[in-house]
Amino acid sequence: MEGSEAIRPDKYGAAGNGEQWKDVGRFQKSERRGDTFVLRGERGGAAVLFPAEGIFRIKFFRKGEPDLSATVAIDPAFRQKSESGIELEETGDRVVLRSSLIALEVDKSTFALTVRDTEGKVLCHQKSLAFHPRSGVHALYDMPQDSHFYGLGEKSSFLDKRGERYTNWNTDVYAPHVPEIEALYQSIPFVIHMSGGTSYGLFLDNPGRTEVDMRTHAESFAMGCSTGDYDLYFIAGPSVKDVVTRYTSLTGRIELPPKWALGYHQSRYSYMDQEEVLELARTFRDKNIPCDVIYLDIHYMDGYRVFTFDPVRFPDPQAMMKELRDMGIRIVPIVDPGVKKDPTYPVYREGVQQEHFCTRLEGGIYFDEVWPGTSAFPDFTDDRTSKWWGDLHSFYTENGIEGIWNDMNEPAVFNESKTMDLDVIHRNNGDMKTHEELHNLYGLLMSKATAEGLKRQLDNRRPFVLTRAGYAGIQRYAAVWTGDNRSFWEHMALAMPMVLNMGLSGLPFAGPDIGGFAHHTSGQLLVRWTQMGAFFPYFRNHSAIDTLRQEPWAFGTETEEIIRKYIGLRYRWLPHIYNLFQEASMTGMPVIRPLVLEYPDDPNVTNLCDQFLLGDSVLIAPVYRPDTDHRAVYLPEGAWFDYWTGEKLEGGRYILASCPLETMPMYVKAGSVVPEGALTQHADDQTNGNVTFHIYGAAARIGFKAEYSLYEDDGATYDYRDQTYSRLNVCLEGKEGGLGLSYAYAHRKYEANRSLLRFKLHRPDFAVKEVTGLESVSAEQLQEGAEGWHVDDNGSLIIQTADRSAGASWTIETAK
Repeated sequence: MEGSEAIRPDKYGAAGNGEQWKDVGRFQKSERRGDTFVLRGERGGAAVLFPAEGIFRIKFFRKGEPDLSATVAIDPAFRQKSESGIELEETGDRVVLRSSLIALEVDKSTFALTVRDTEGKVLCHQKSLAFHPRSGVHALYDMPQDSHFYGLGEKSSFLDKRGERYTNWNTDVYAPHVPEIEALYQSIPFVIHMSGGTSYGLFLDNPGRTEVDMRTHAESFAMGCSTGDYDLYFIAGPSVKDVVTRYTSLTGRIELPPKWALGYHQSRYSYMDQEEVLELARTFRDKNIPCDVIYLDIHYMDGYRVFTFDPVRFPDPQAMMKELRDMGIRIVPIVDPGVKKDPTYPVYREGVQQEHFCTRLEGGIYFDEVWPGTSAFPDFTDDRTSKWWGDLHSFYTENGIEGIWNDMNEPAVFNESKTMDLDVIHRNNGDMKTHEELHNLYGLLMSKATAEGLKRQLDNRRPFVLTRAGYAGIQRYAAVWTGDNRSFWEHMALAMPMVLNMGLSGLPFAGPDIGGFAHHTSGQLLVRWTQMGAFFPYFRNHSAIDTLRQEPWAFGTETEEIIRKYIGLRYRWLPHIYNLFQEASMTGMPVIRPLVLEYPDDPNVTNLCDQFLLGDSVLIAPVYRPDTDHRAVYLPEGAWFDYWTGEKLEGGRYILASCPLETMPMYVKAGSVVPEGALTQHADDQTNGNVTFHIYGAAARIGFKAEYSLYEDDGATYDYRDQTYSRLNVCLEGKEGGLGLSYAYAHRKYEANRSLLRFKLHRPDFAVKEVTGLESVSAEQLQEGAEGWHVDDNGSLIIQTADRSAGASWTIETAK
């Protein structure tokens, strides 16, 4: 006997009948509403705005009126902007919107879009856009044969994403991490397309599931979304640098982090109790290995309840914090979004009573399983809840904590889908939406709530937030690490293009777990990964609970000594690294950069991703294979100096670099200046602010010039916003009969604890006869702090002088 279920229509394929993708149709009319242009077609339309020079926003809609609200990805400082003087032209076959740098053409018969520059060159062609009747939108764009693709945030595989297809859906991926995986923890639907000597960017601001496909179509690439709006920003070049600069003006730039966050971080899942943490810190200090941060993973909590300490394992956290701070070490504890269902637990009780948790539409809190067991999840889309969550962090700040680690915030859930049910409701400040529509915003909004709460509590001190999950704009609130990698050489190699593309996607403060999180590292792998990590923006060693220990001393004295050397090098280079972070906060330029960013016309670097640039002038070539003592290194055009030997090498070619275990190949471009500070055990140690400016490739010829501007502030507070910083400009310039060397303060409202400045001209192409105004002294006198000049055994000129407010200048006379 059967009921009506026997003739359900889906058994006969009826459910999909007639569900065809449809385009906008022919153009019908245009309207201008202030700064907005509304273009209507037969079956929908588009609203177009020009918020800034070189950027336009086009938001497609199906019917009715366009909704011009934007997501939190767009920097609030940007939302009020608009480029003036936009012209609308209409002819028989097209509509043209013309701004100062770009023109958007709409084909009246097909609604296809073409973007041109001021000279009429086609930059981008959207050949089609179609709506699915159940909400999806799909668009195709021209992809010439010489196309290269960058950006897309945290994605696996190589630097150039041509031939790949990716899904943007924040996903907790413990395993596997392989090149073909399409979705990881971060979703940044922003792609940079380089072709024909020019570049542009497309940012699809949709926090639901989106896809970018550069594989399926031979002459086209696709961008689409499965729900929500097709809200697209076109970002003009012509260079990749121009695109990155404009994109980061749109989604925001990092705030200058506290200097301690740029030091070395040590973590494990988990350091199990208070005494283990203190003994770890004492070992770092006893062994003279610099360290700024120790992390507490989930075992510090009472039954995995956030905003608690286990009373047995951590009986006196305040005393622990004080002892650590006396050693110059900070604690960063993990905080997950899952709140344990426990009516005796104050955080859960408050969340229920004040309606802070995600719910079902029909009523009732959404519960699911994570570390504490059955848990509820704060609804960070509601400002009221975000404020509540941020204020809870006083539990940590009152214990002397200034940094928080947000994990499991994709959000990760222990169920079949690995995340929240798609029909969970977010209040979204009154504009209710499902989790399916807002999934990728959850981690960003959690980190935003955390960062804003810490700021309210830290009395002008800069907080540090680390997050696993995020969306476009996350850089305004948190640093990012690349999640649960493995102690594989292949994962070390994958980290380079991943972090480089994150930098091109507006996330300059990023890095992987050094040594690998899961599996078992080896002494050799830990050495090589630490060498690379010393120059990554974020520098943390982290390992899983069931793996071999991988603290710097875990594999014996030989590896310990090499690791100590490279962690120390990180601290000596902090003046330069901090300078690059300050630049990133102002311009959006990444701290580490793929060579294609600086050498876009060099065909050898379009997909080069096993080496990278620190800033624009230091080339780092990590060794990422076992038992390797030589590797190929590509030197771009110009002359380069081997950092270790001082050898001068001509670029525009590959070289075979010697790299025994204690050496990672490093090269500095001729004409560059790199500052180094004193070796300290932690970043807050300002007992010796003396700086050496290393100048490479000095040439006694008219036209030679090497310059550097050193930015300094207290590294801890927001006082720099009130102009409490210094900027020291150094210039070496060729002139008749020699060179002129000078330094001067362009701004000096911050005083470093410094008595001496040193300038070292590495192997200049001349012999020194005299330095006017200074005496020739011995190397020993320089070491004792005397003013004067000296030529060392390698022919390098060293000048040492007092740090004077008025600056100083000298003429370097060369021998005939």
